[in-house]
Amino acid sequence: MLKKLPLWAKIFMGMGLGILFGLISVWVGWESFTSDWVKPWGTIFLKLLKLIAVPLIFVSLVKGISSLTDITKLSRIGYKTIVIYLITTVFATTVGLAMVNIFKPGDVFPDEKQEQYREKFSGQIEVRRESAREIEKQSPLFFFEDMIPENFFRAAGDNSKMLQIIFFAILFSIALVLVPGDKTQVVKDFFDGLNDVILKIVDLIMRFAPIGVFALMAALVVDFSGDADIFTALGMYMLTVIFGLFILILGLYPLMMRLFAGYRITTFMKAILPAQLVAFTTSSSAATLPVTMKQVINELGVSKPIANFVLPVGVTINMDGTSCYQAIAAVFIAQVFGIDLTLIQQLTIVLTATLASIGSPGIPSGSIVMLIIVLNSVGLPVEGLALILGVDRPLDMLRTVVNITGDSTVSSIVARSEGELDQKS
Repeated sequence: MLKKLPLWAKIFMGMGLGILFGLISVWVGWESFTSDWVKPWGTIFLKLLKLIAVPLIFVSLVKGISSLTDITKLSRIGYKTIVIYLITTVFATTVGLAMVNIFKPGDVFPDEKQEQYREKFSGQIEVRRESAREIEKQSPLFFFEDMIPENFFRAAGDNSKMLQIIFFAILFSIALVLVPGDKTQVVKDFFDGLNDVILKIVDLIMRFAPIGVFALMAALVVDFSGDADIFTALGMYMLTVIFGLFILILGLYPLMMRLFAGYRITTFMKAILPAQLVAFTTSSSAATLPVTMKQVINELGVSKPIANFVLPVGVTINMDGTSCYQAIAAVFIAQVFGIDLTLIQQLTIVLTATLASIGSPGIPSGSIVMLIIVLNSVGLPVEGLALILGVDRPLDMLRTVVNITGDSTVSSIVARSEGELDQKS
């Protein structure tokens, strides 16, 4: 019976059972057992996804781009992809600002908790502050400078260097197209076969998904079992972030899919649900990429060349959930400290959060470092991070869902505009 269940149902079941097991573990005192014997299975699943992410991105891009006989088509697809990603990111940041100004969560934050959280998270803040200082010292063109890898194999060993992998894959693919076909056919055939092998590996890894999700959720419940007071104090802040993110998931993206890709909300959400569940449990856009790619191609009907290009780029530069969260977090900190932000300062947050989200690595809590830059851009105290660090992980899980949903939406729209969307019923 379980074998007949669709993947999303198995993952959802694993998530529910994981939460239940975590609650039971806290109740009967199995925290150590869960951390030592259950959590590692979740870590193994996460590592397997990250293991295949870089080969999948590189091979998929090479296969997708090399199948384009016209280089001008690549530039057209690239232009559409980046423009749509930037538009959705600006919209997401604006939604975040609207939510935090409407609900004003900072006005109801308990004063007595400020000093307590500053002391508790001071060490983490200093580490992230140093990382932010290094980023702020970089030249205005560092984004393009960092795009070029000194060593491809070193870049391939670091999941935070996705942009370098993408750059080399595009460069390699363009060269493959420009060289006469009879000389490169054997190379193209090799990548075709390698792509099939990697996709089969993804299938094998996803058979382990329900167990991995179960372990990750059980460990998460145990990890946060002693932090009930933080969730109580930051309840309004969390609800504001969650509401803003759900506007994107259930409002912006389904509307875009309906208007520009012709999909109903139910069809779209059902197709992308397995990727959303994996994103929620792993908190990593990069780790979720194999699942996102599989669902977008098989369930939404996006052509492989489009999906192979748009999705890997999205993992690197499209962080709608992150930009929405950064806008809310920055204004929340200002509200707690009694600082009134002008319209110009809030517009600065929109610009900085948009640019910072592009630079956020697709790893758990990678956006925290970039948030420091957003705070600095409008003169807000970095110490305010202590107020929100305790609840960053669960919110990061939901932000990742937004990010991969945005990637899927944009890939479908680009495919439709190129006549390469095999629309499902």
